[in-house]
Amino acid sequence: MTGAKYRICDVALDCSFRTRDGRVEREQALAITDLLKTNTFTPVGHDGGPYRLKIEAVDGRLAMHFAEDNGVHVVSQYLSLIPFQRLIKDYTRICESYYDAICRPGLERLEAIDMGRCGIHNEAAELLRERLSSKVSIDKETGRRLFTLIYALLARNAEHRIFSS
Repeated sequence: MTGAKYRICDVALDCSFRTRDGRVEREQALAITDLLKTNTFTPVGHDGGPYRLKIEAVDGRLAMHFAEDNGVHVVSQYLSLIPFQRLIKDYTRICESYYDAICRPGLERLEAIDMGRCGIHNEAAELLRERLSSKVSIDKETGRRLFTLIYALLARNAEHRIFSS
C-alpha cells in the first residue's frame, strides 16, 4: 500500500447555495489545501486511486461520492446529519465565540476557546471516521479536514441549516 495510491487528489463541494460567509470560505479553502497536501483514504476492497471526492447535501443527508482520478465511480456514502447535529451546533457556536474573541484583548480567552473548538472538531472527525468505516478508511487528520468541508457546506445550505437552537 503506497500513500500516493490511497489518497484524495481532488475535492468538489456543492457550492450552489447563495449564503456566503468569508470566514467559512477561508476555512474551506484551507481545509481543501491541507487535505490535498496530506491525506489517507482507503476504500474497502478497492485496489487504489488516487480518488476524487464530491460532497453535497441531498434530501437532508450528506452525500459523499468517491471516484477514481479518471472519473470511474468507486463508492458513495450517504450519511444522516442527525448524529452530527449537536457537534455542528456546538462547533458553530464556538467558532462564533472564537471570531468574537479575536477582536478583543486577552490571549488566554482565545486559547481556551481554541482548545474547546479543537476538542469538538476532533470529536466530529472521529464520528465521521466511524460512520465512513464500512466503506472507507481515513486517518484522523483526513477526518478533521473532511469535517471542516462538511461544516462549510452546511453553513451555506439554508435548507439543511442545523446550526440554530
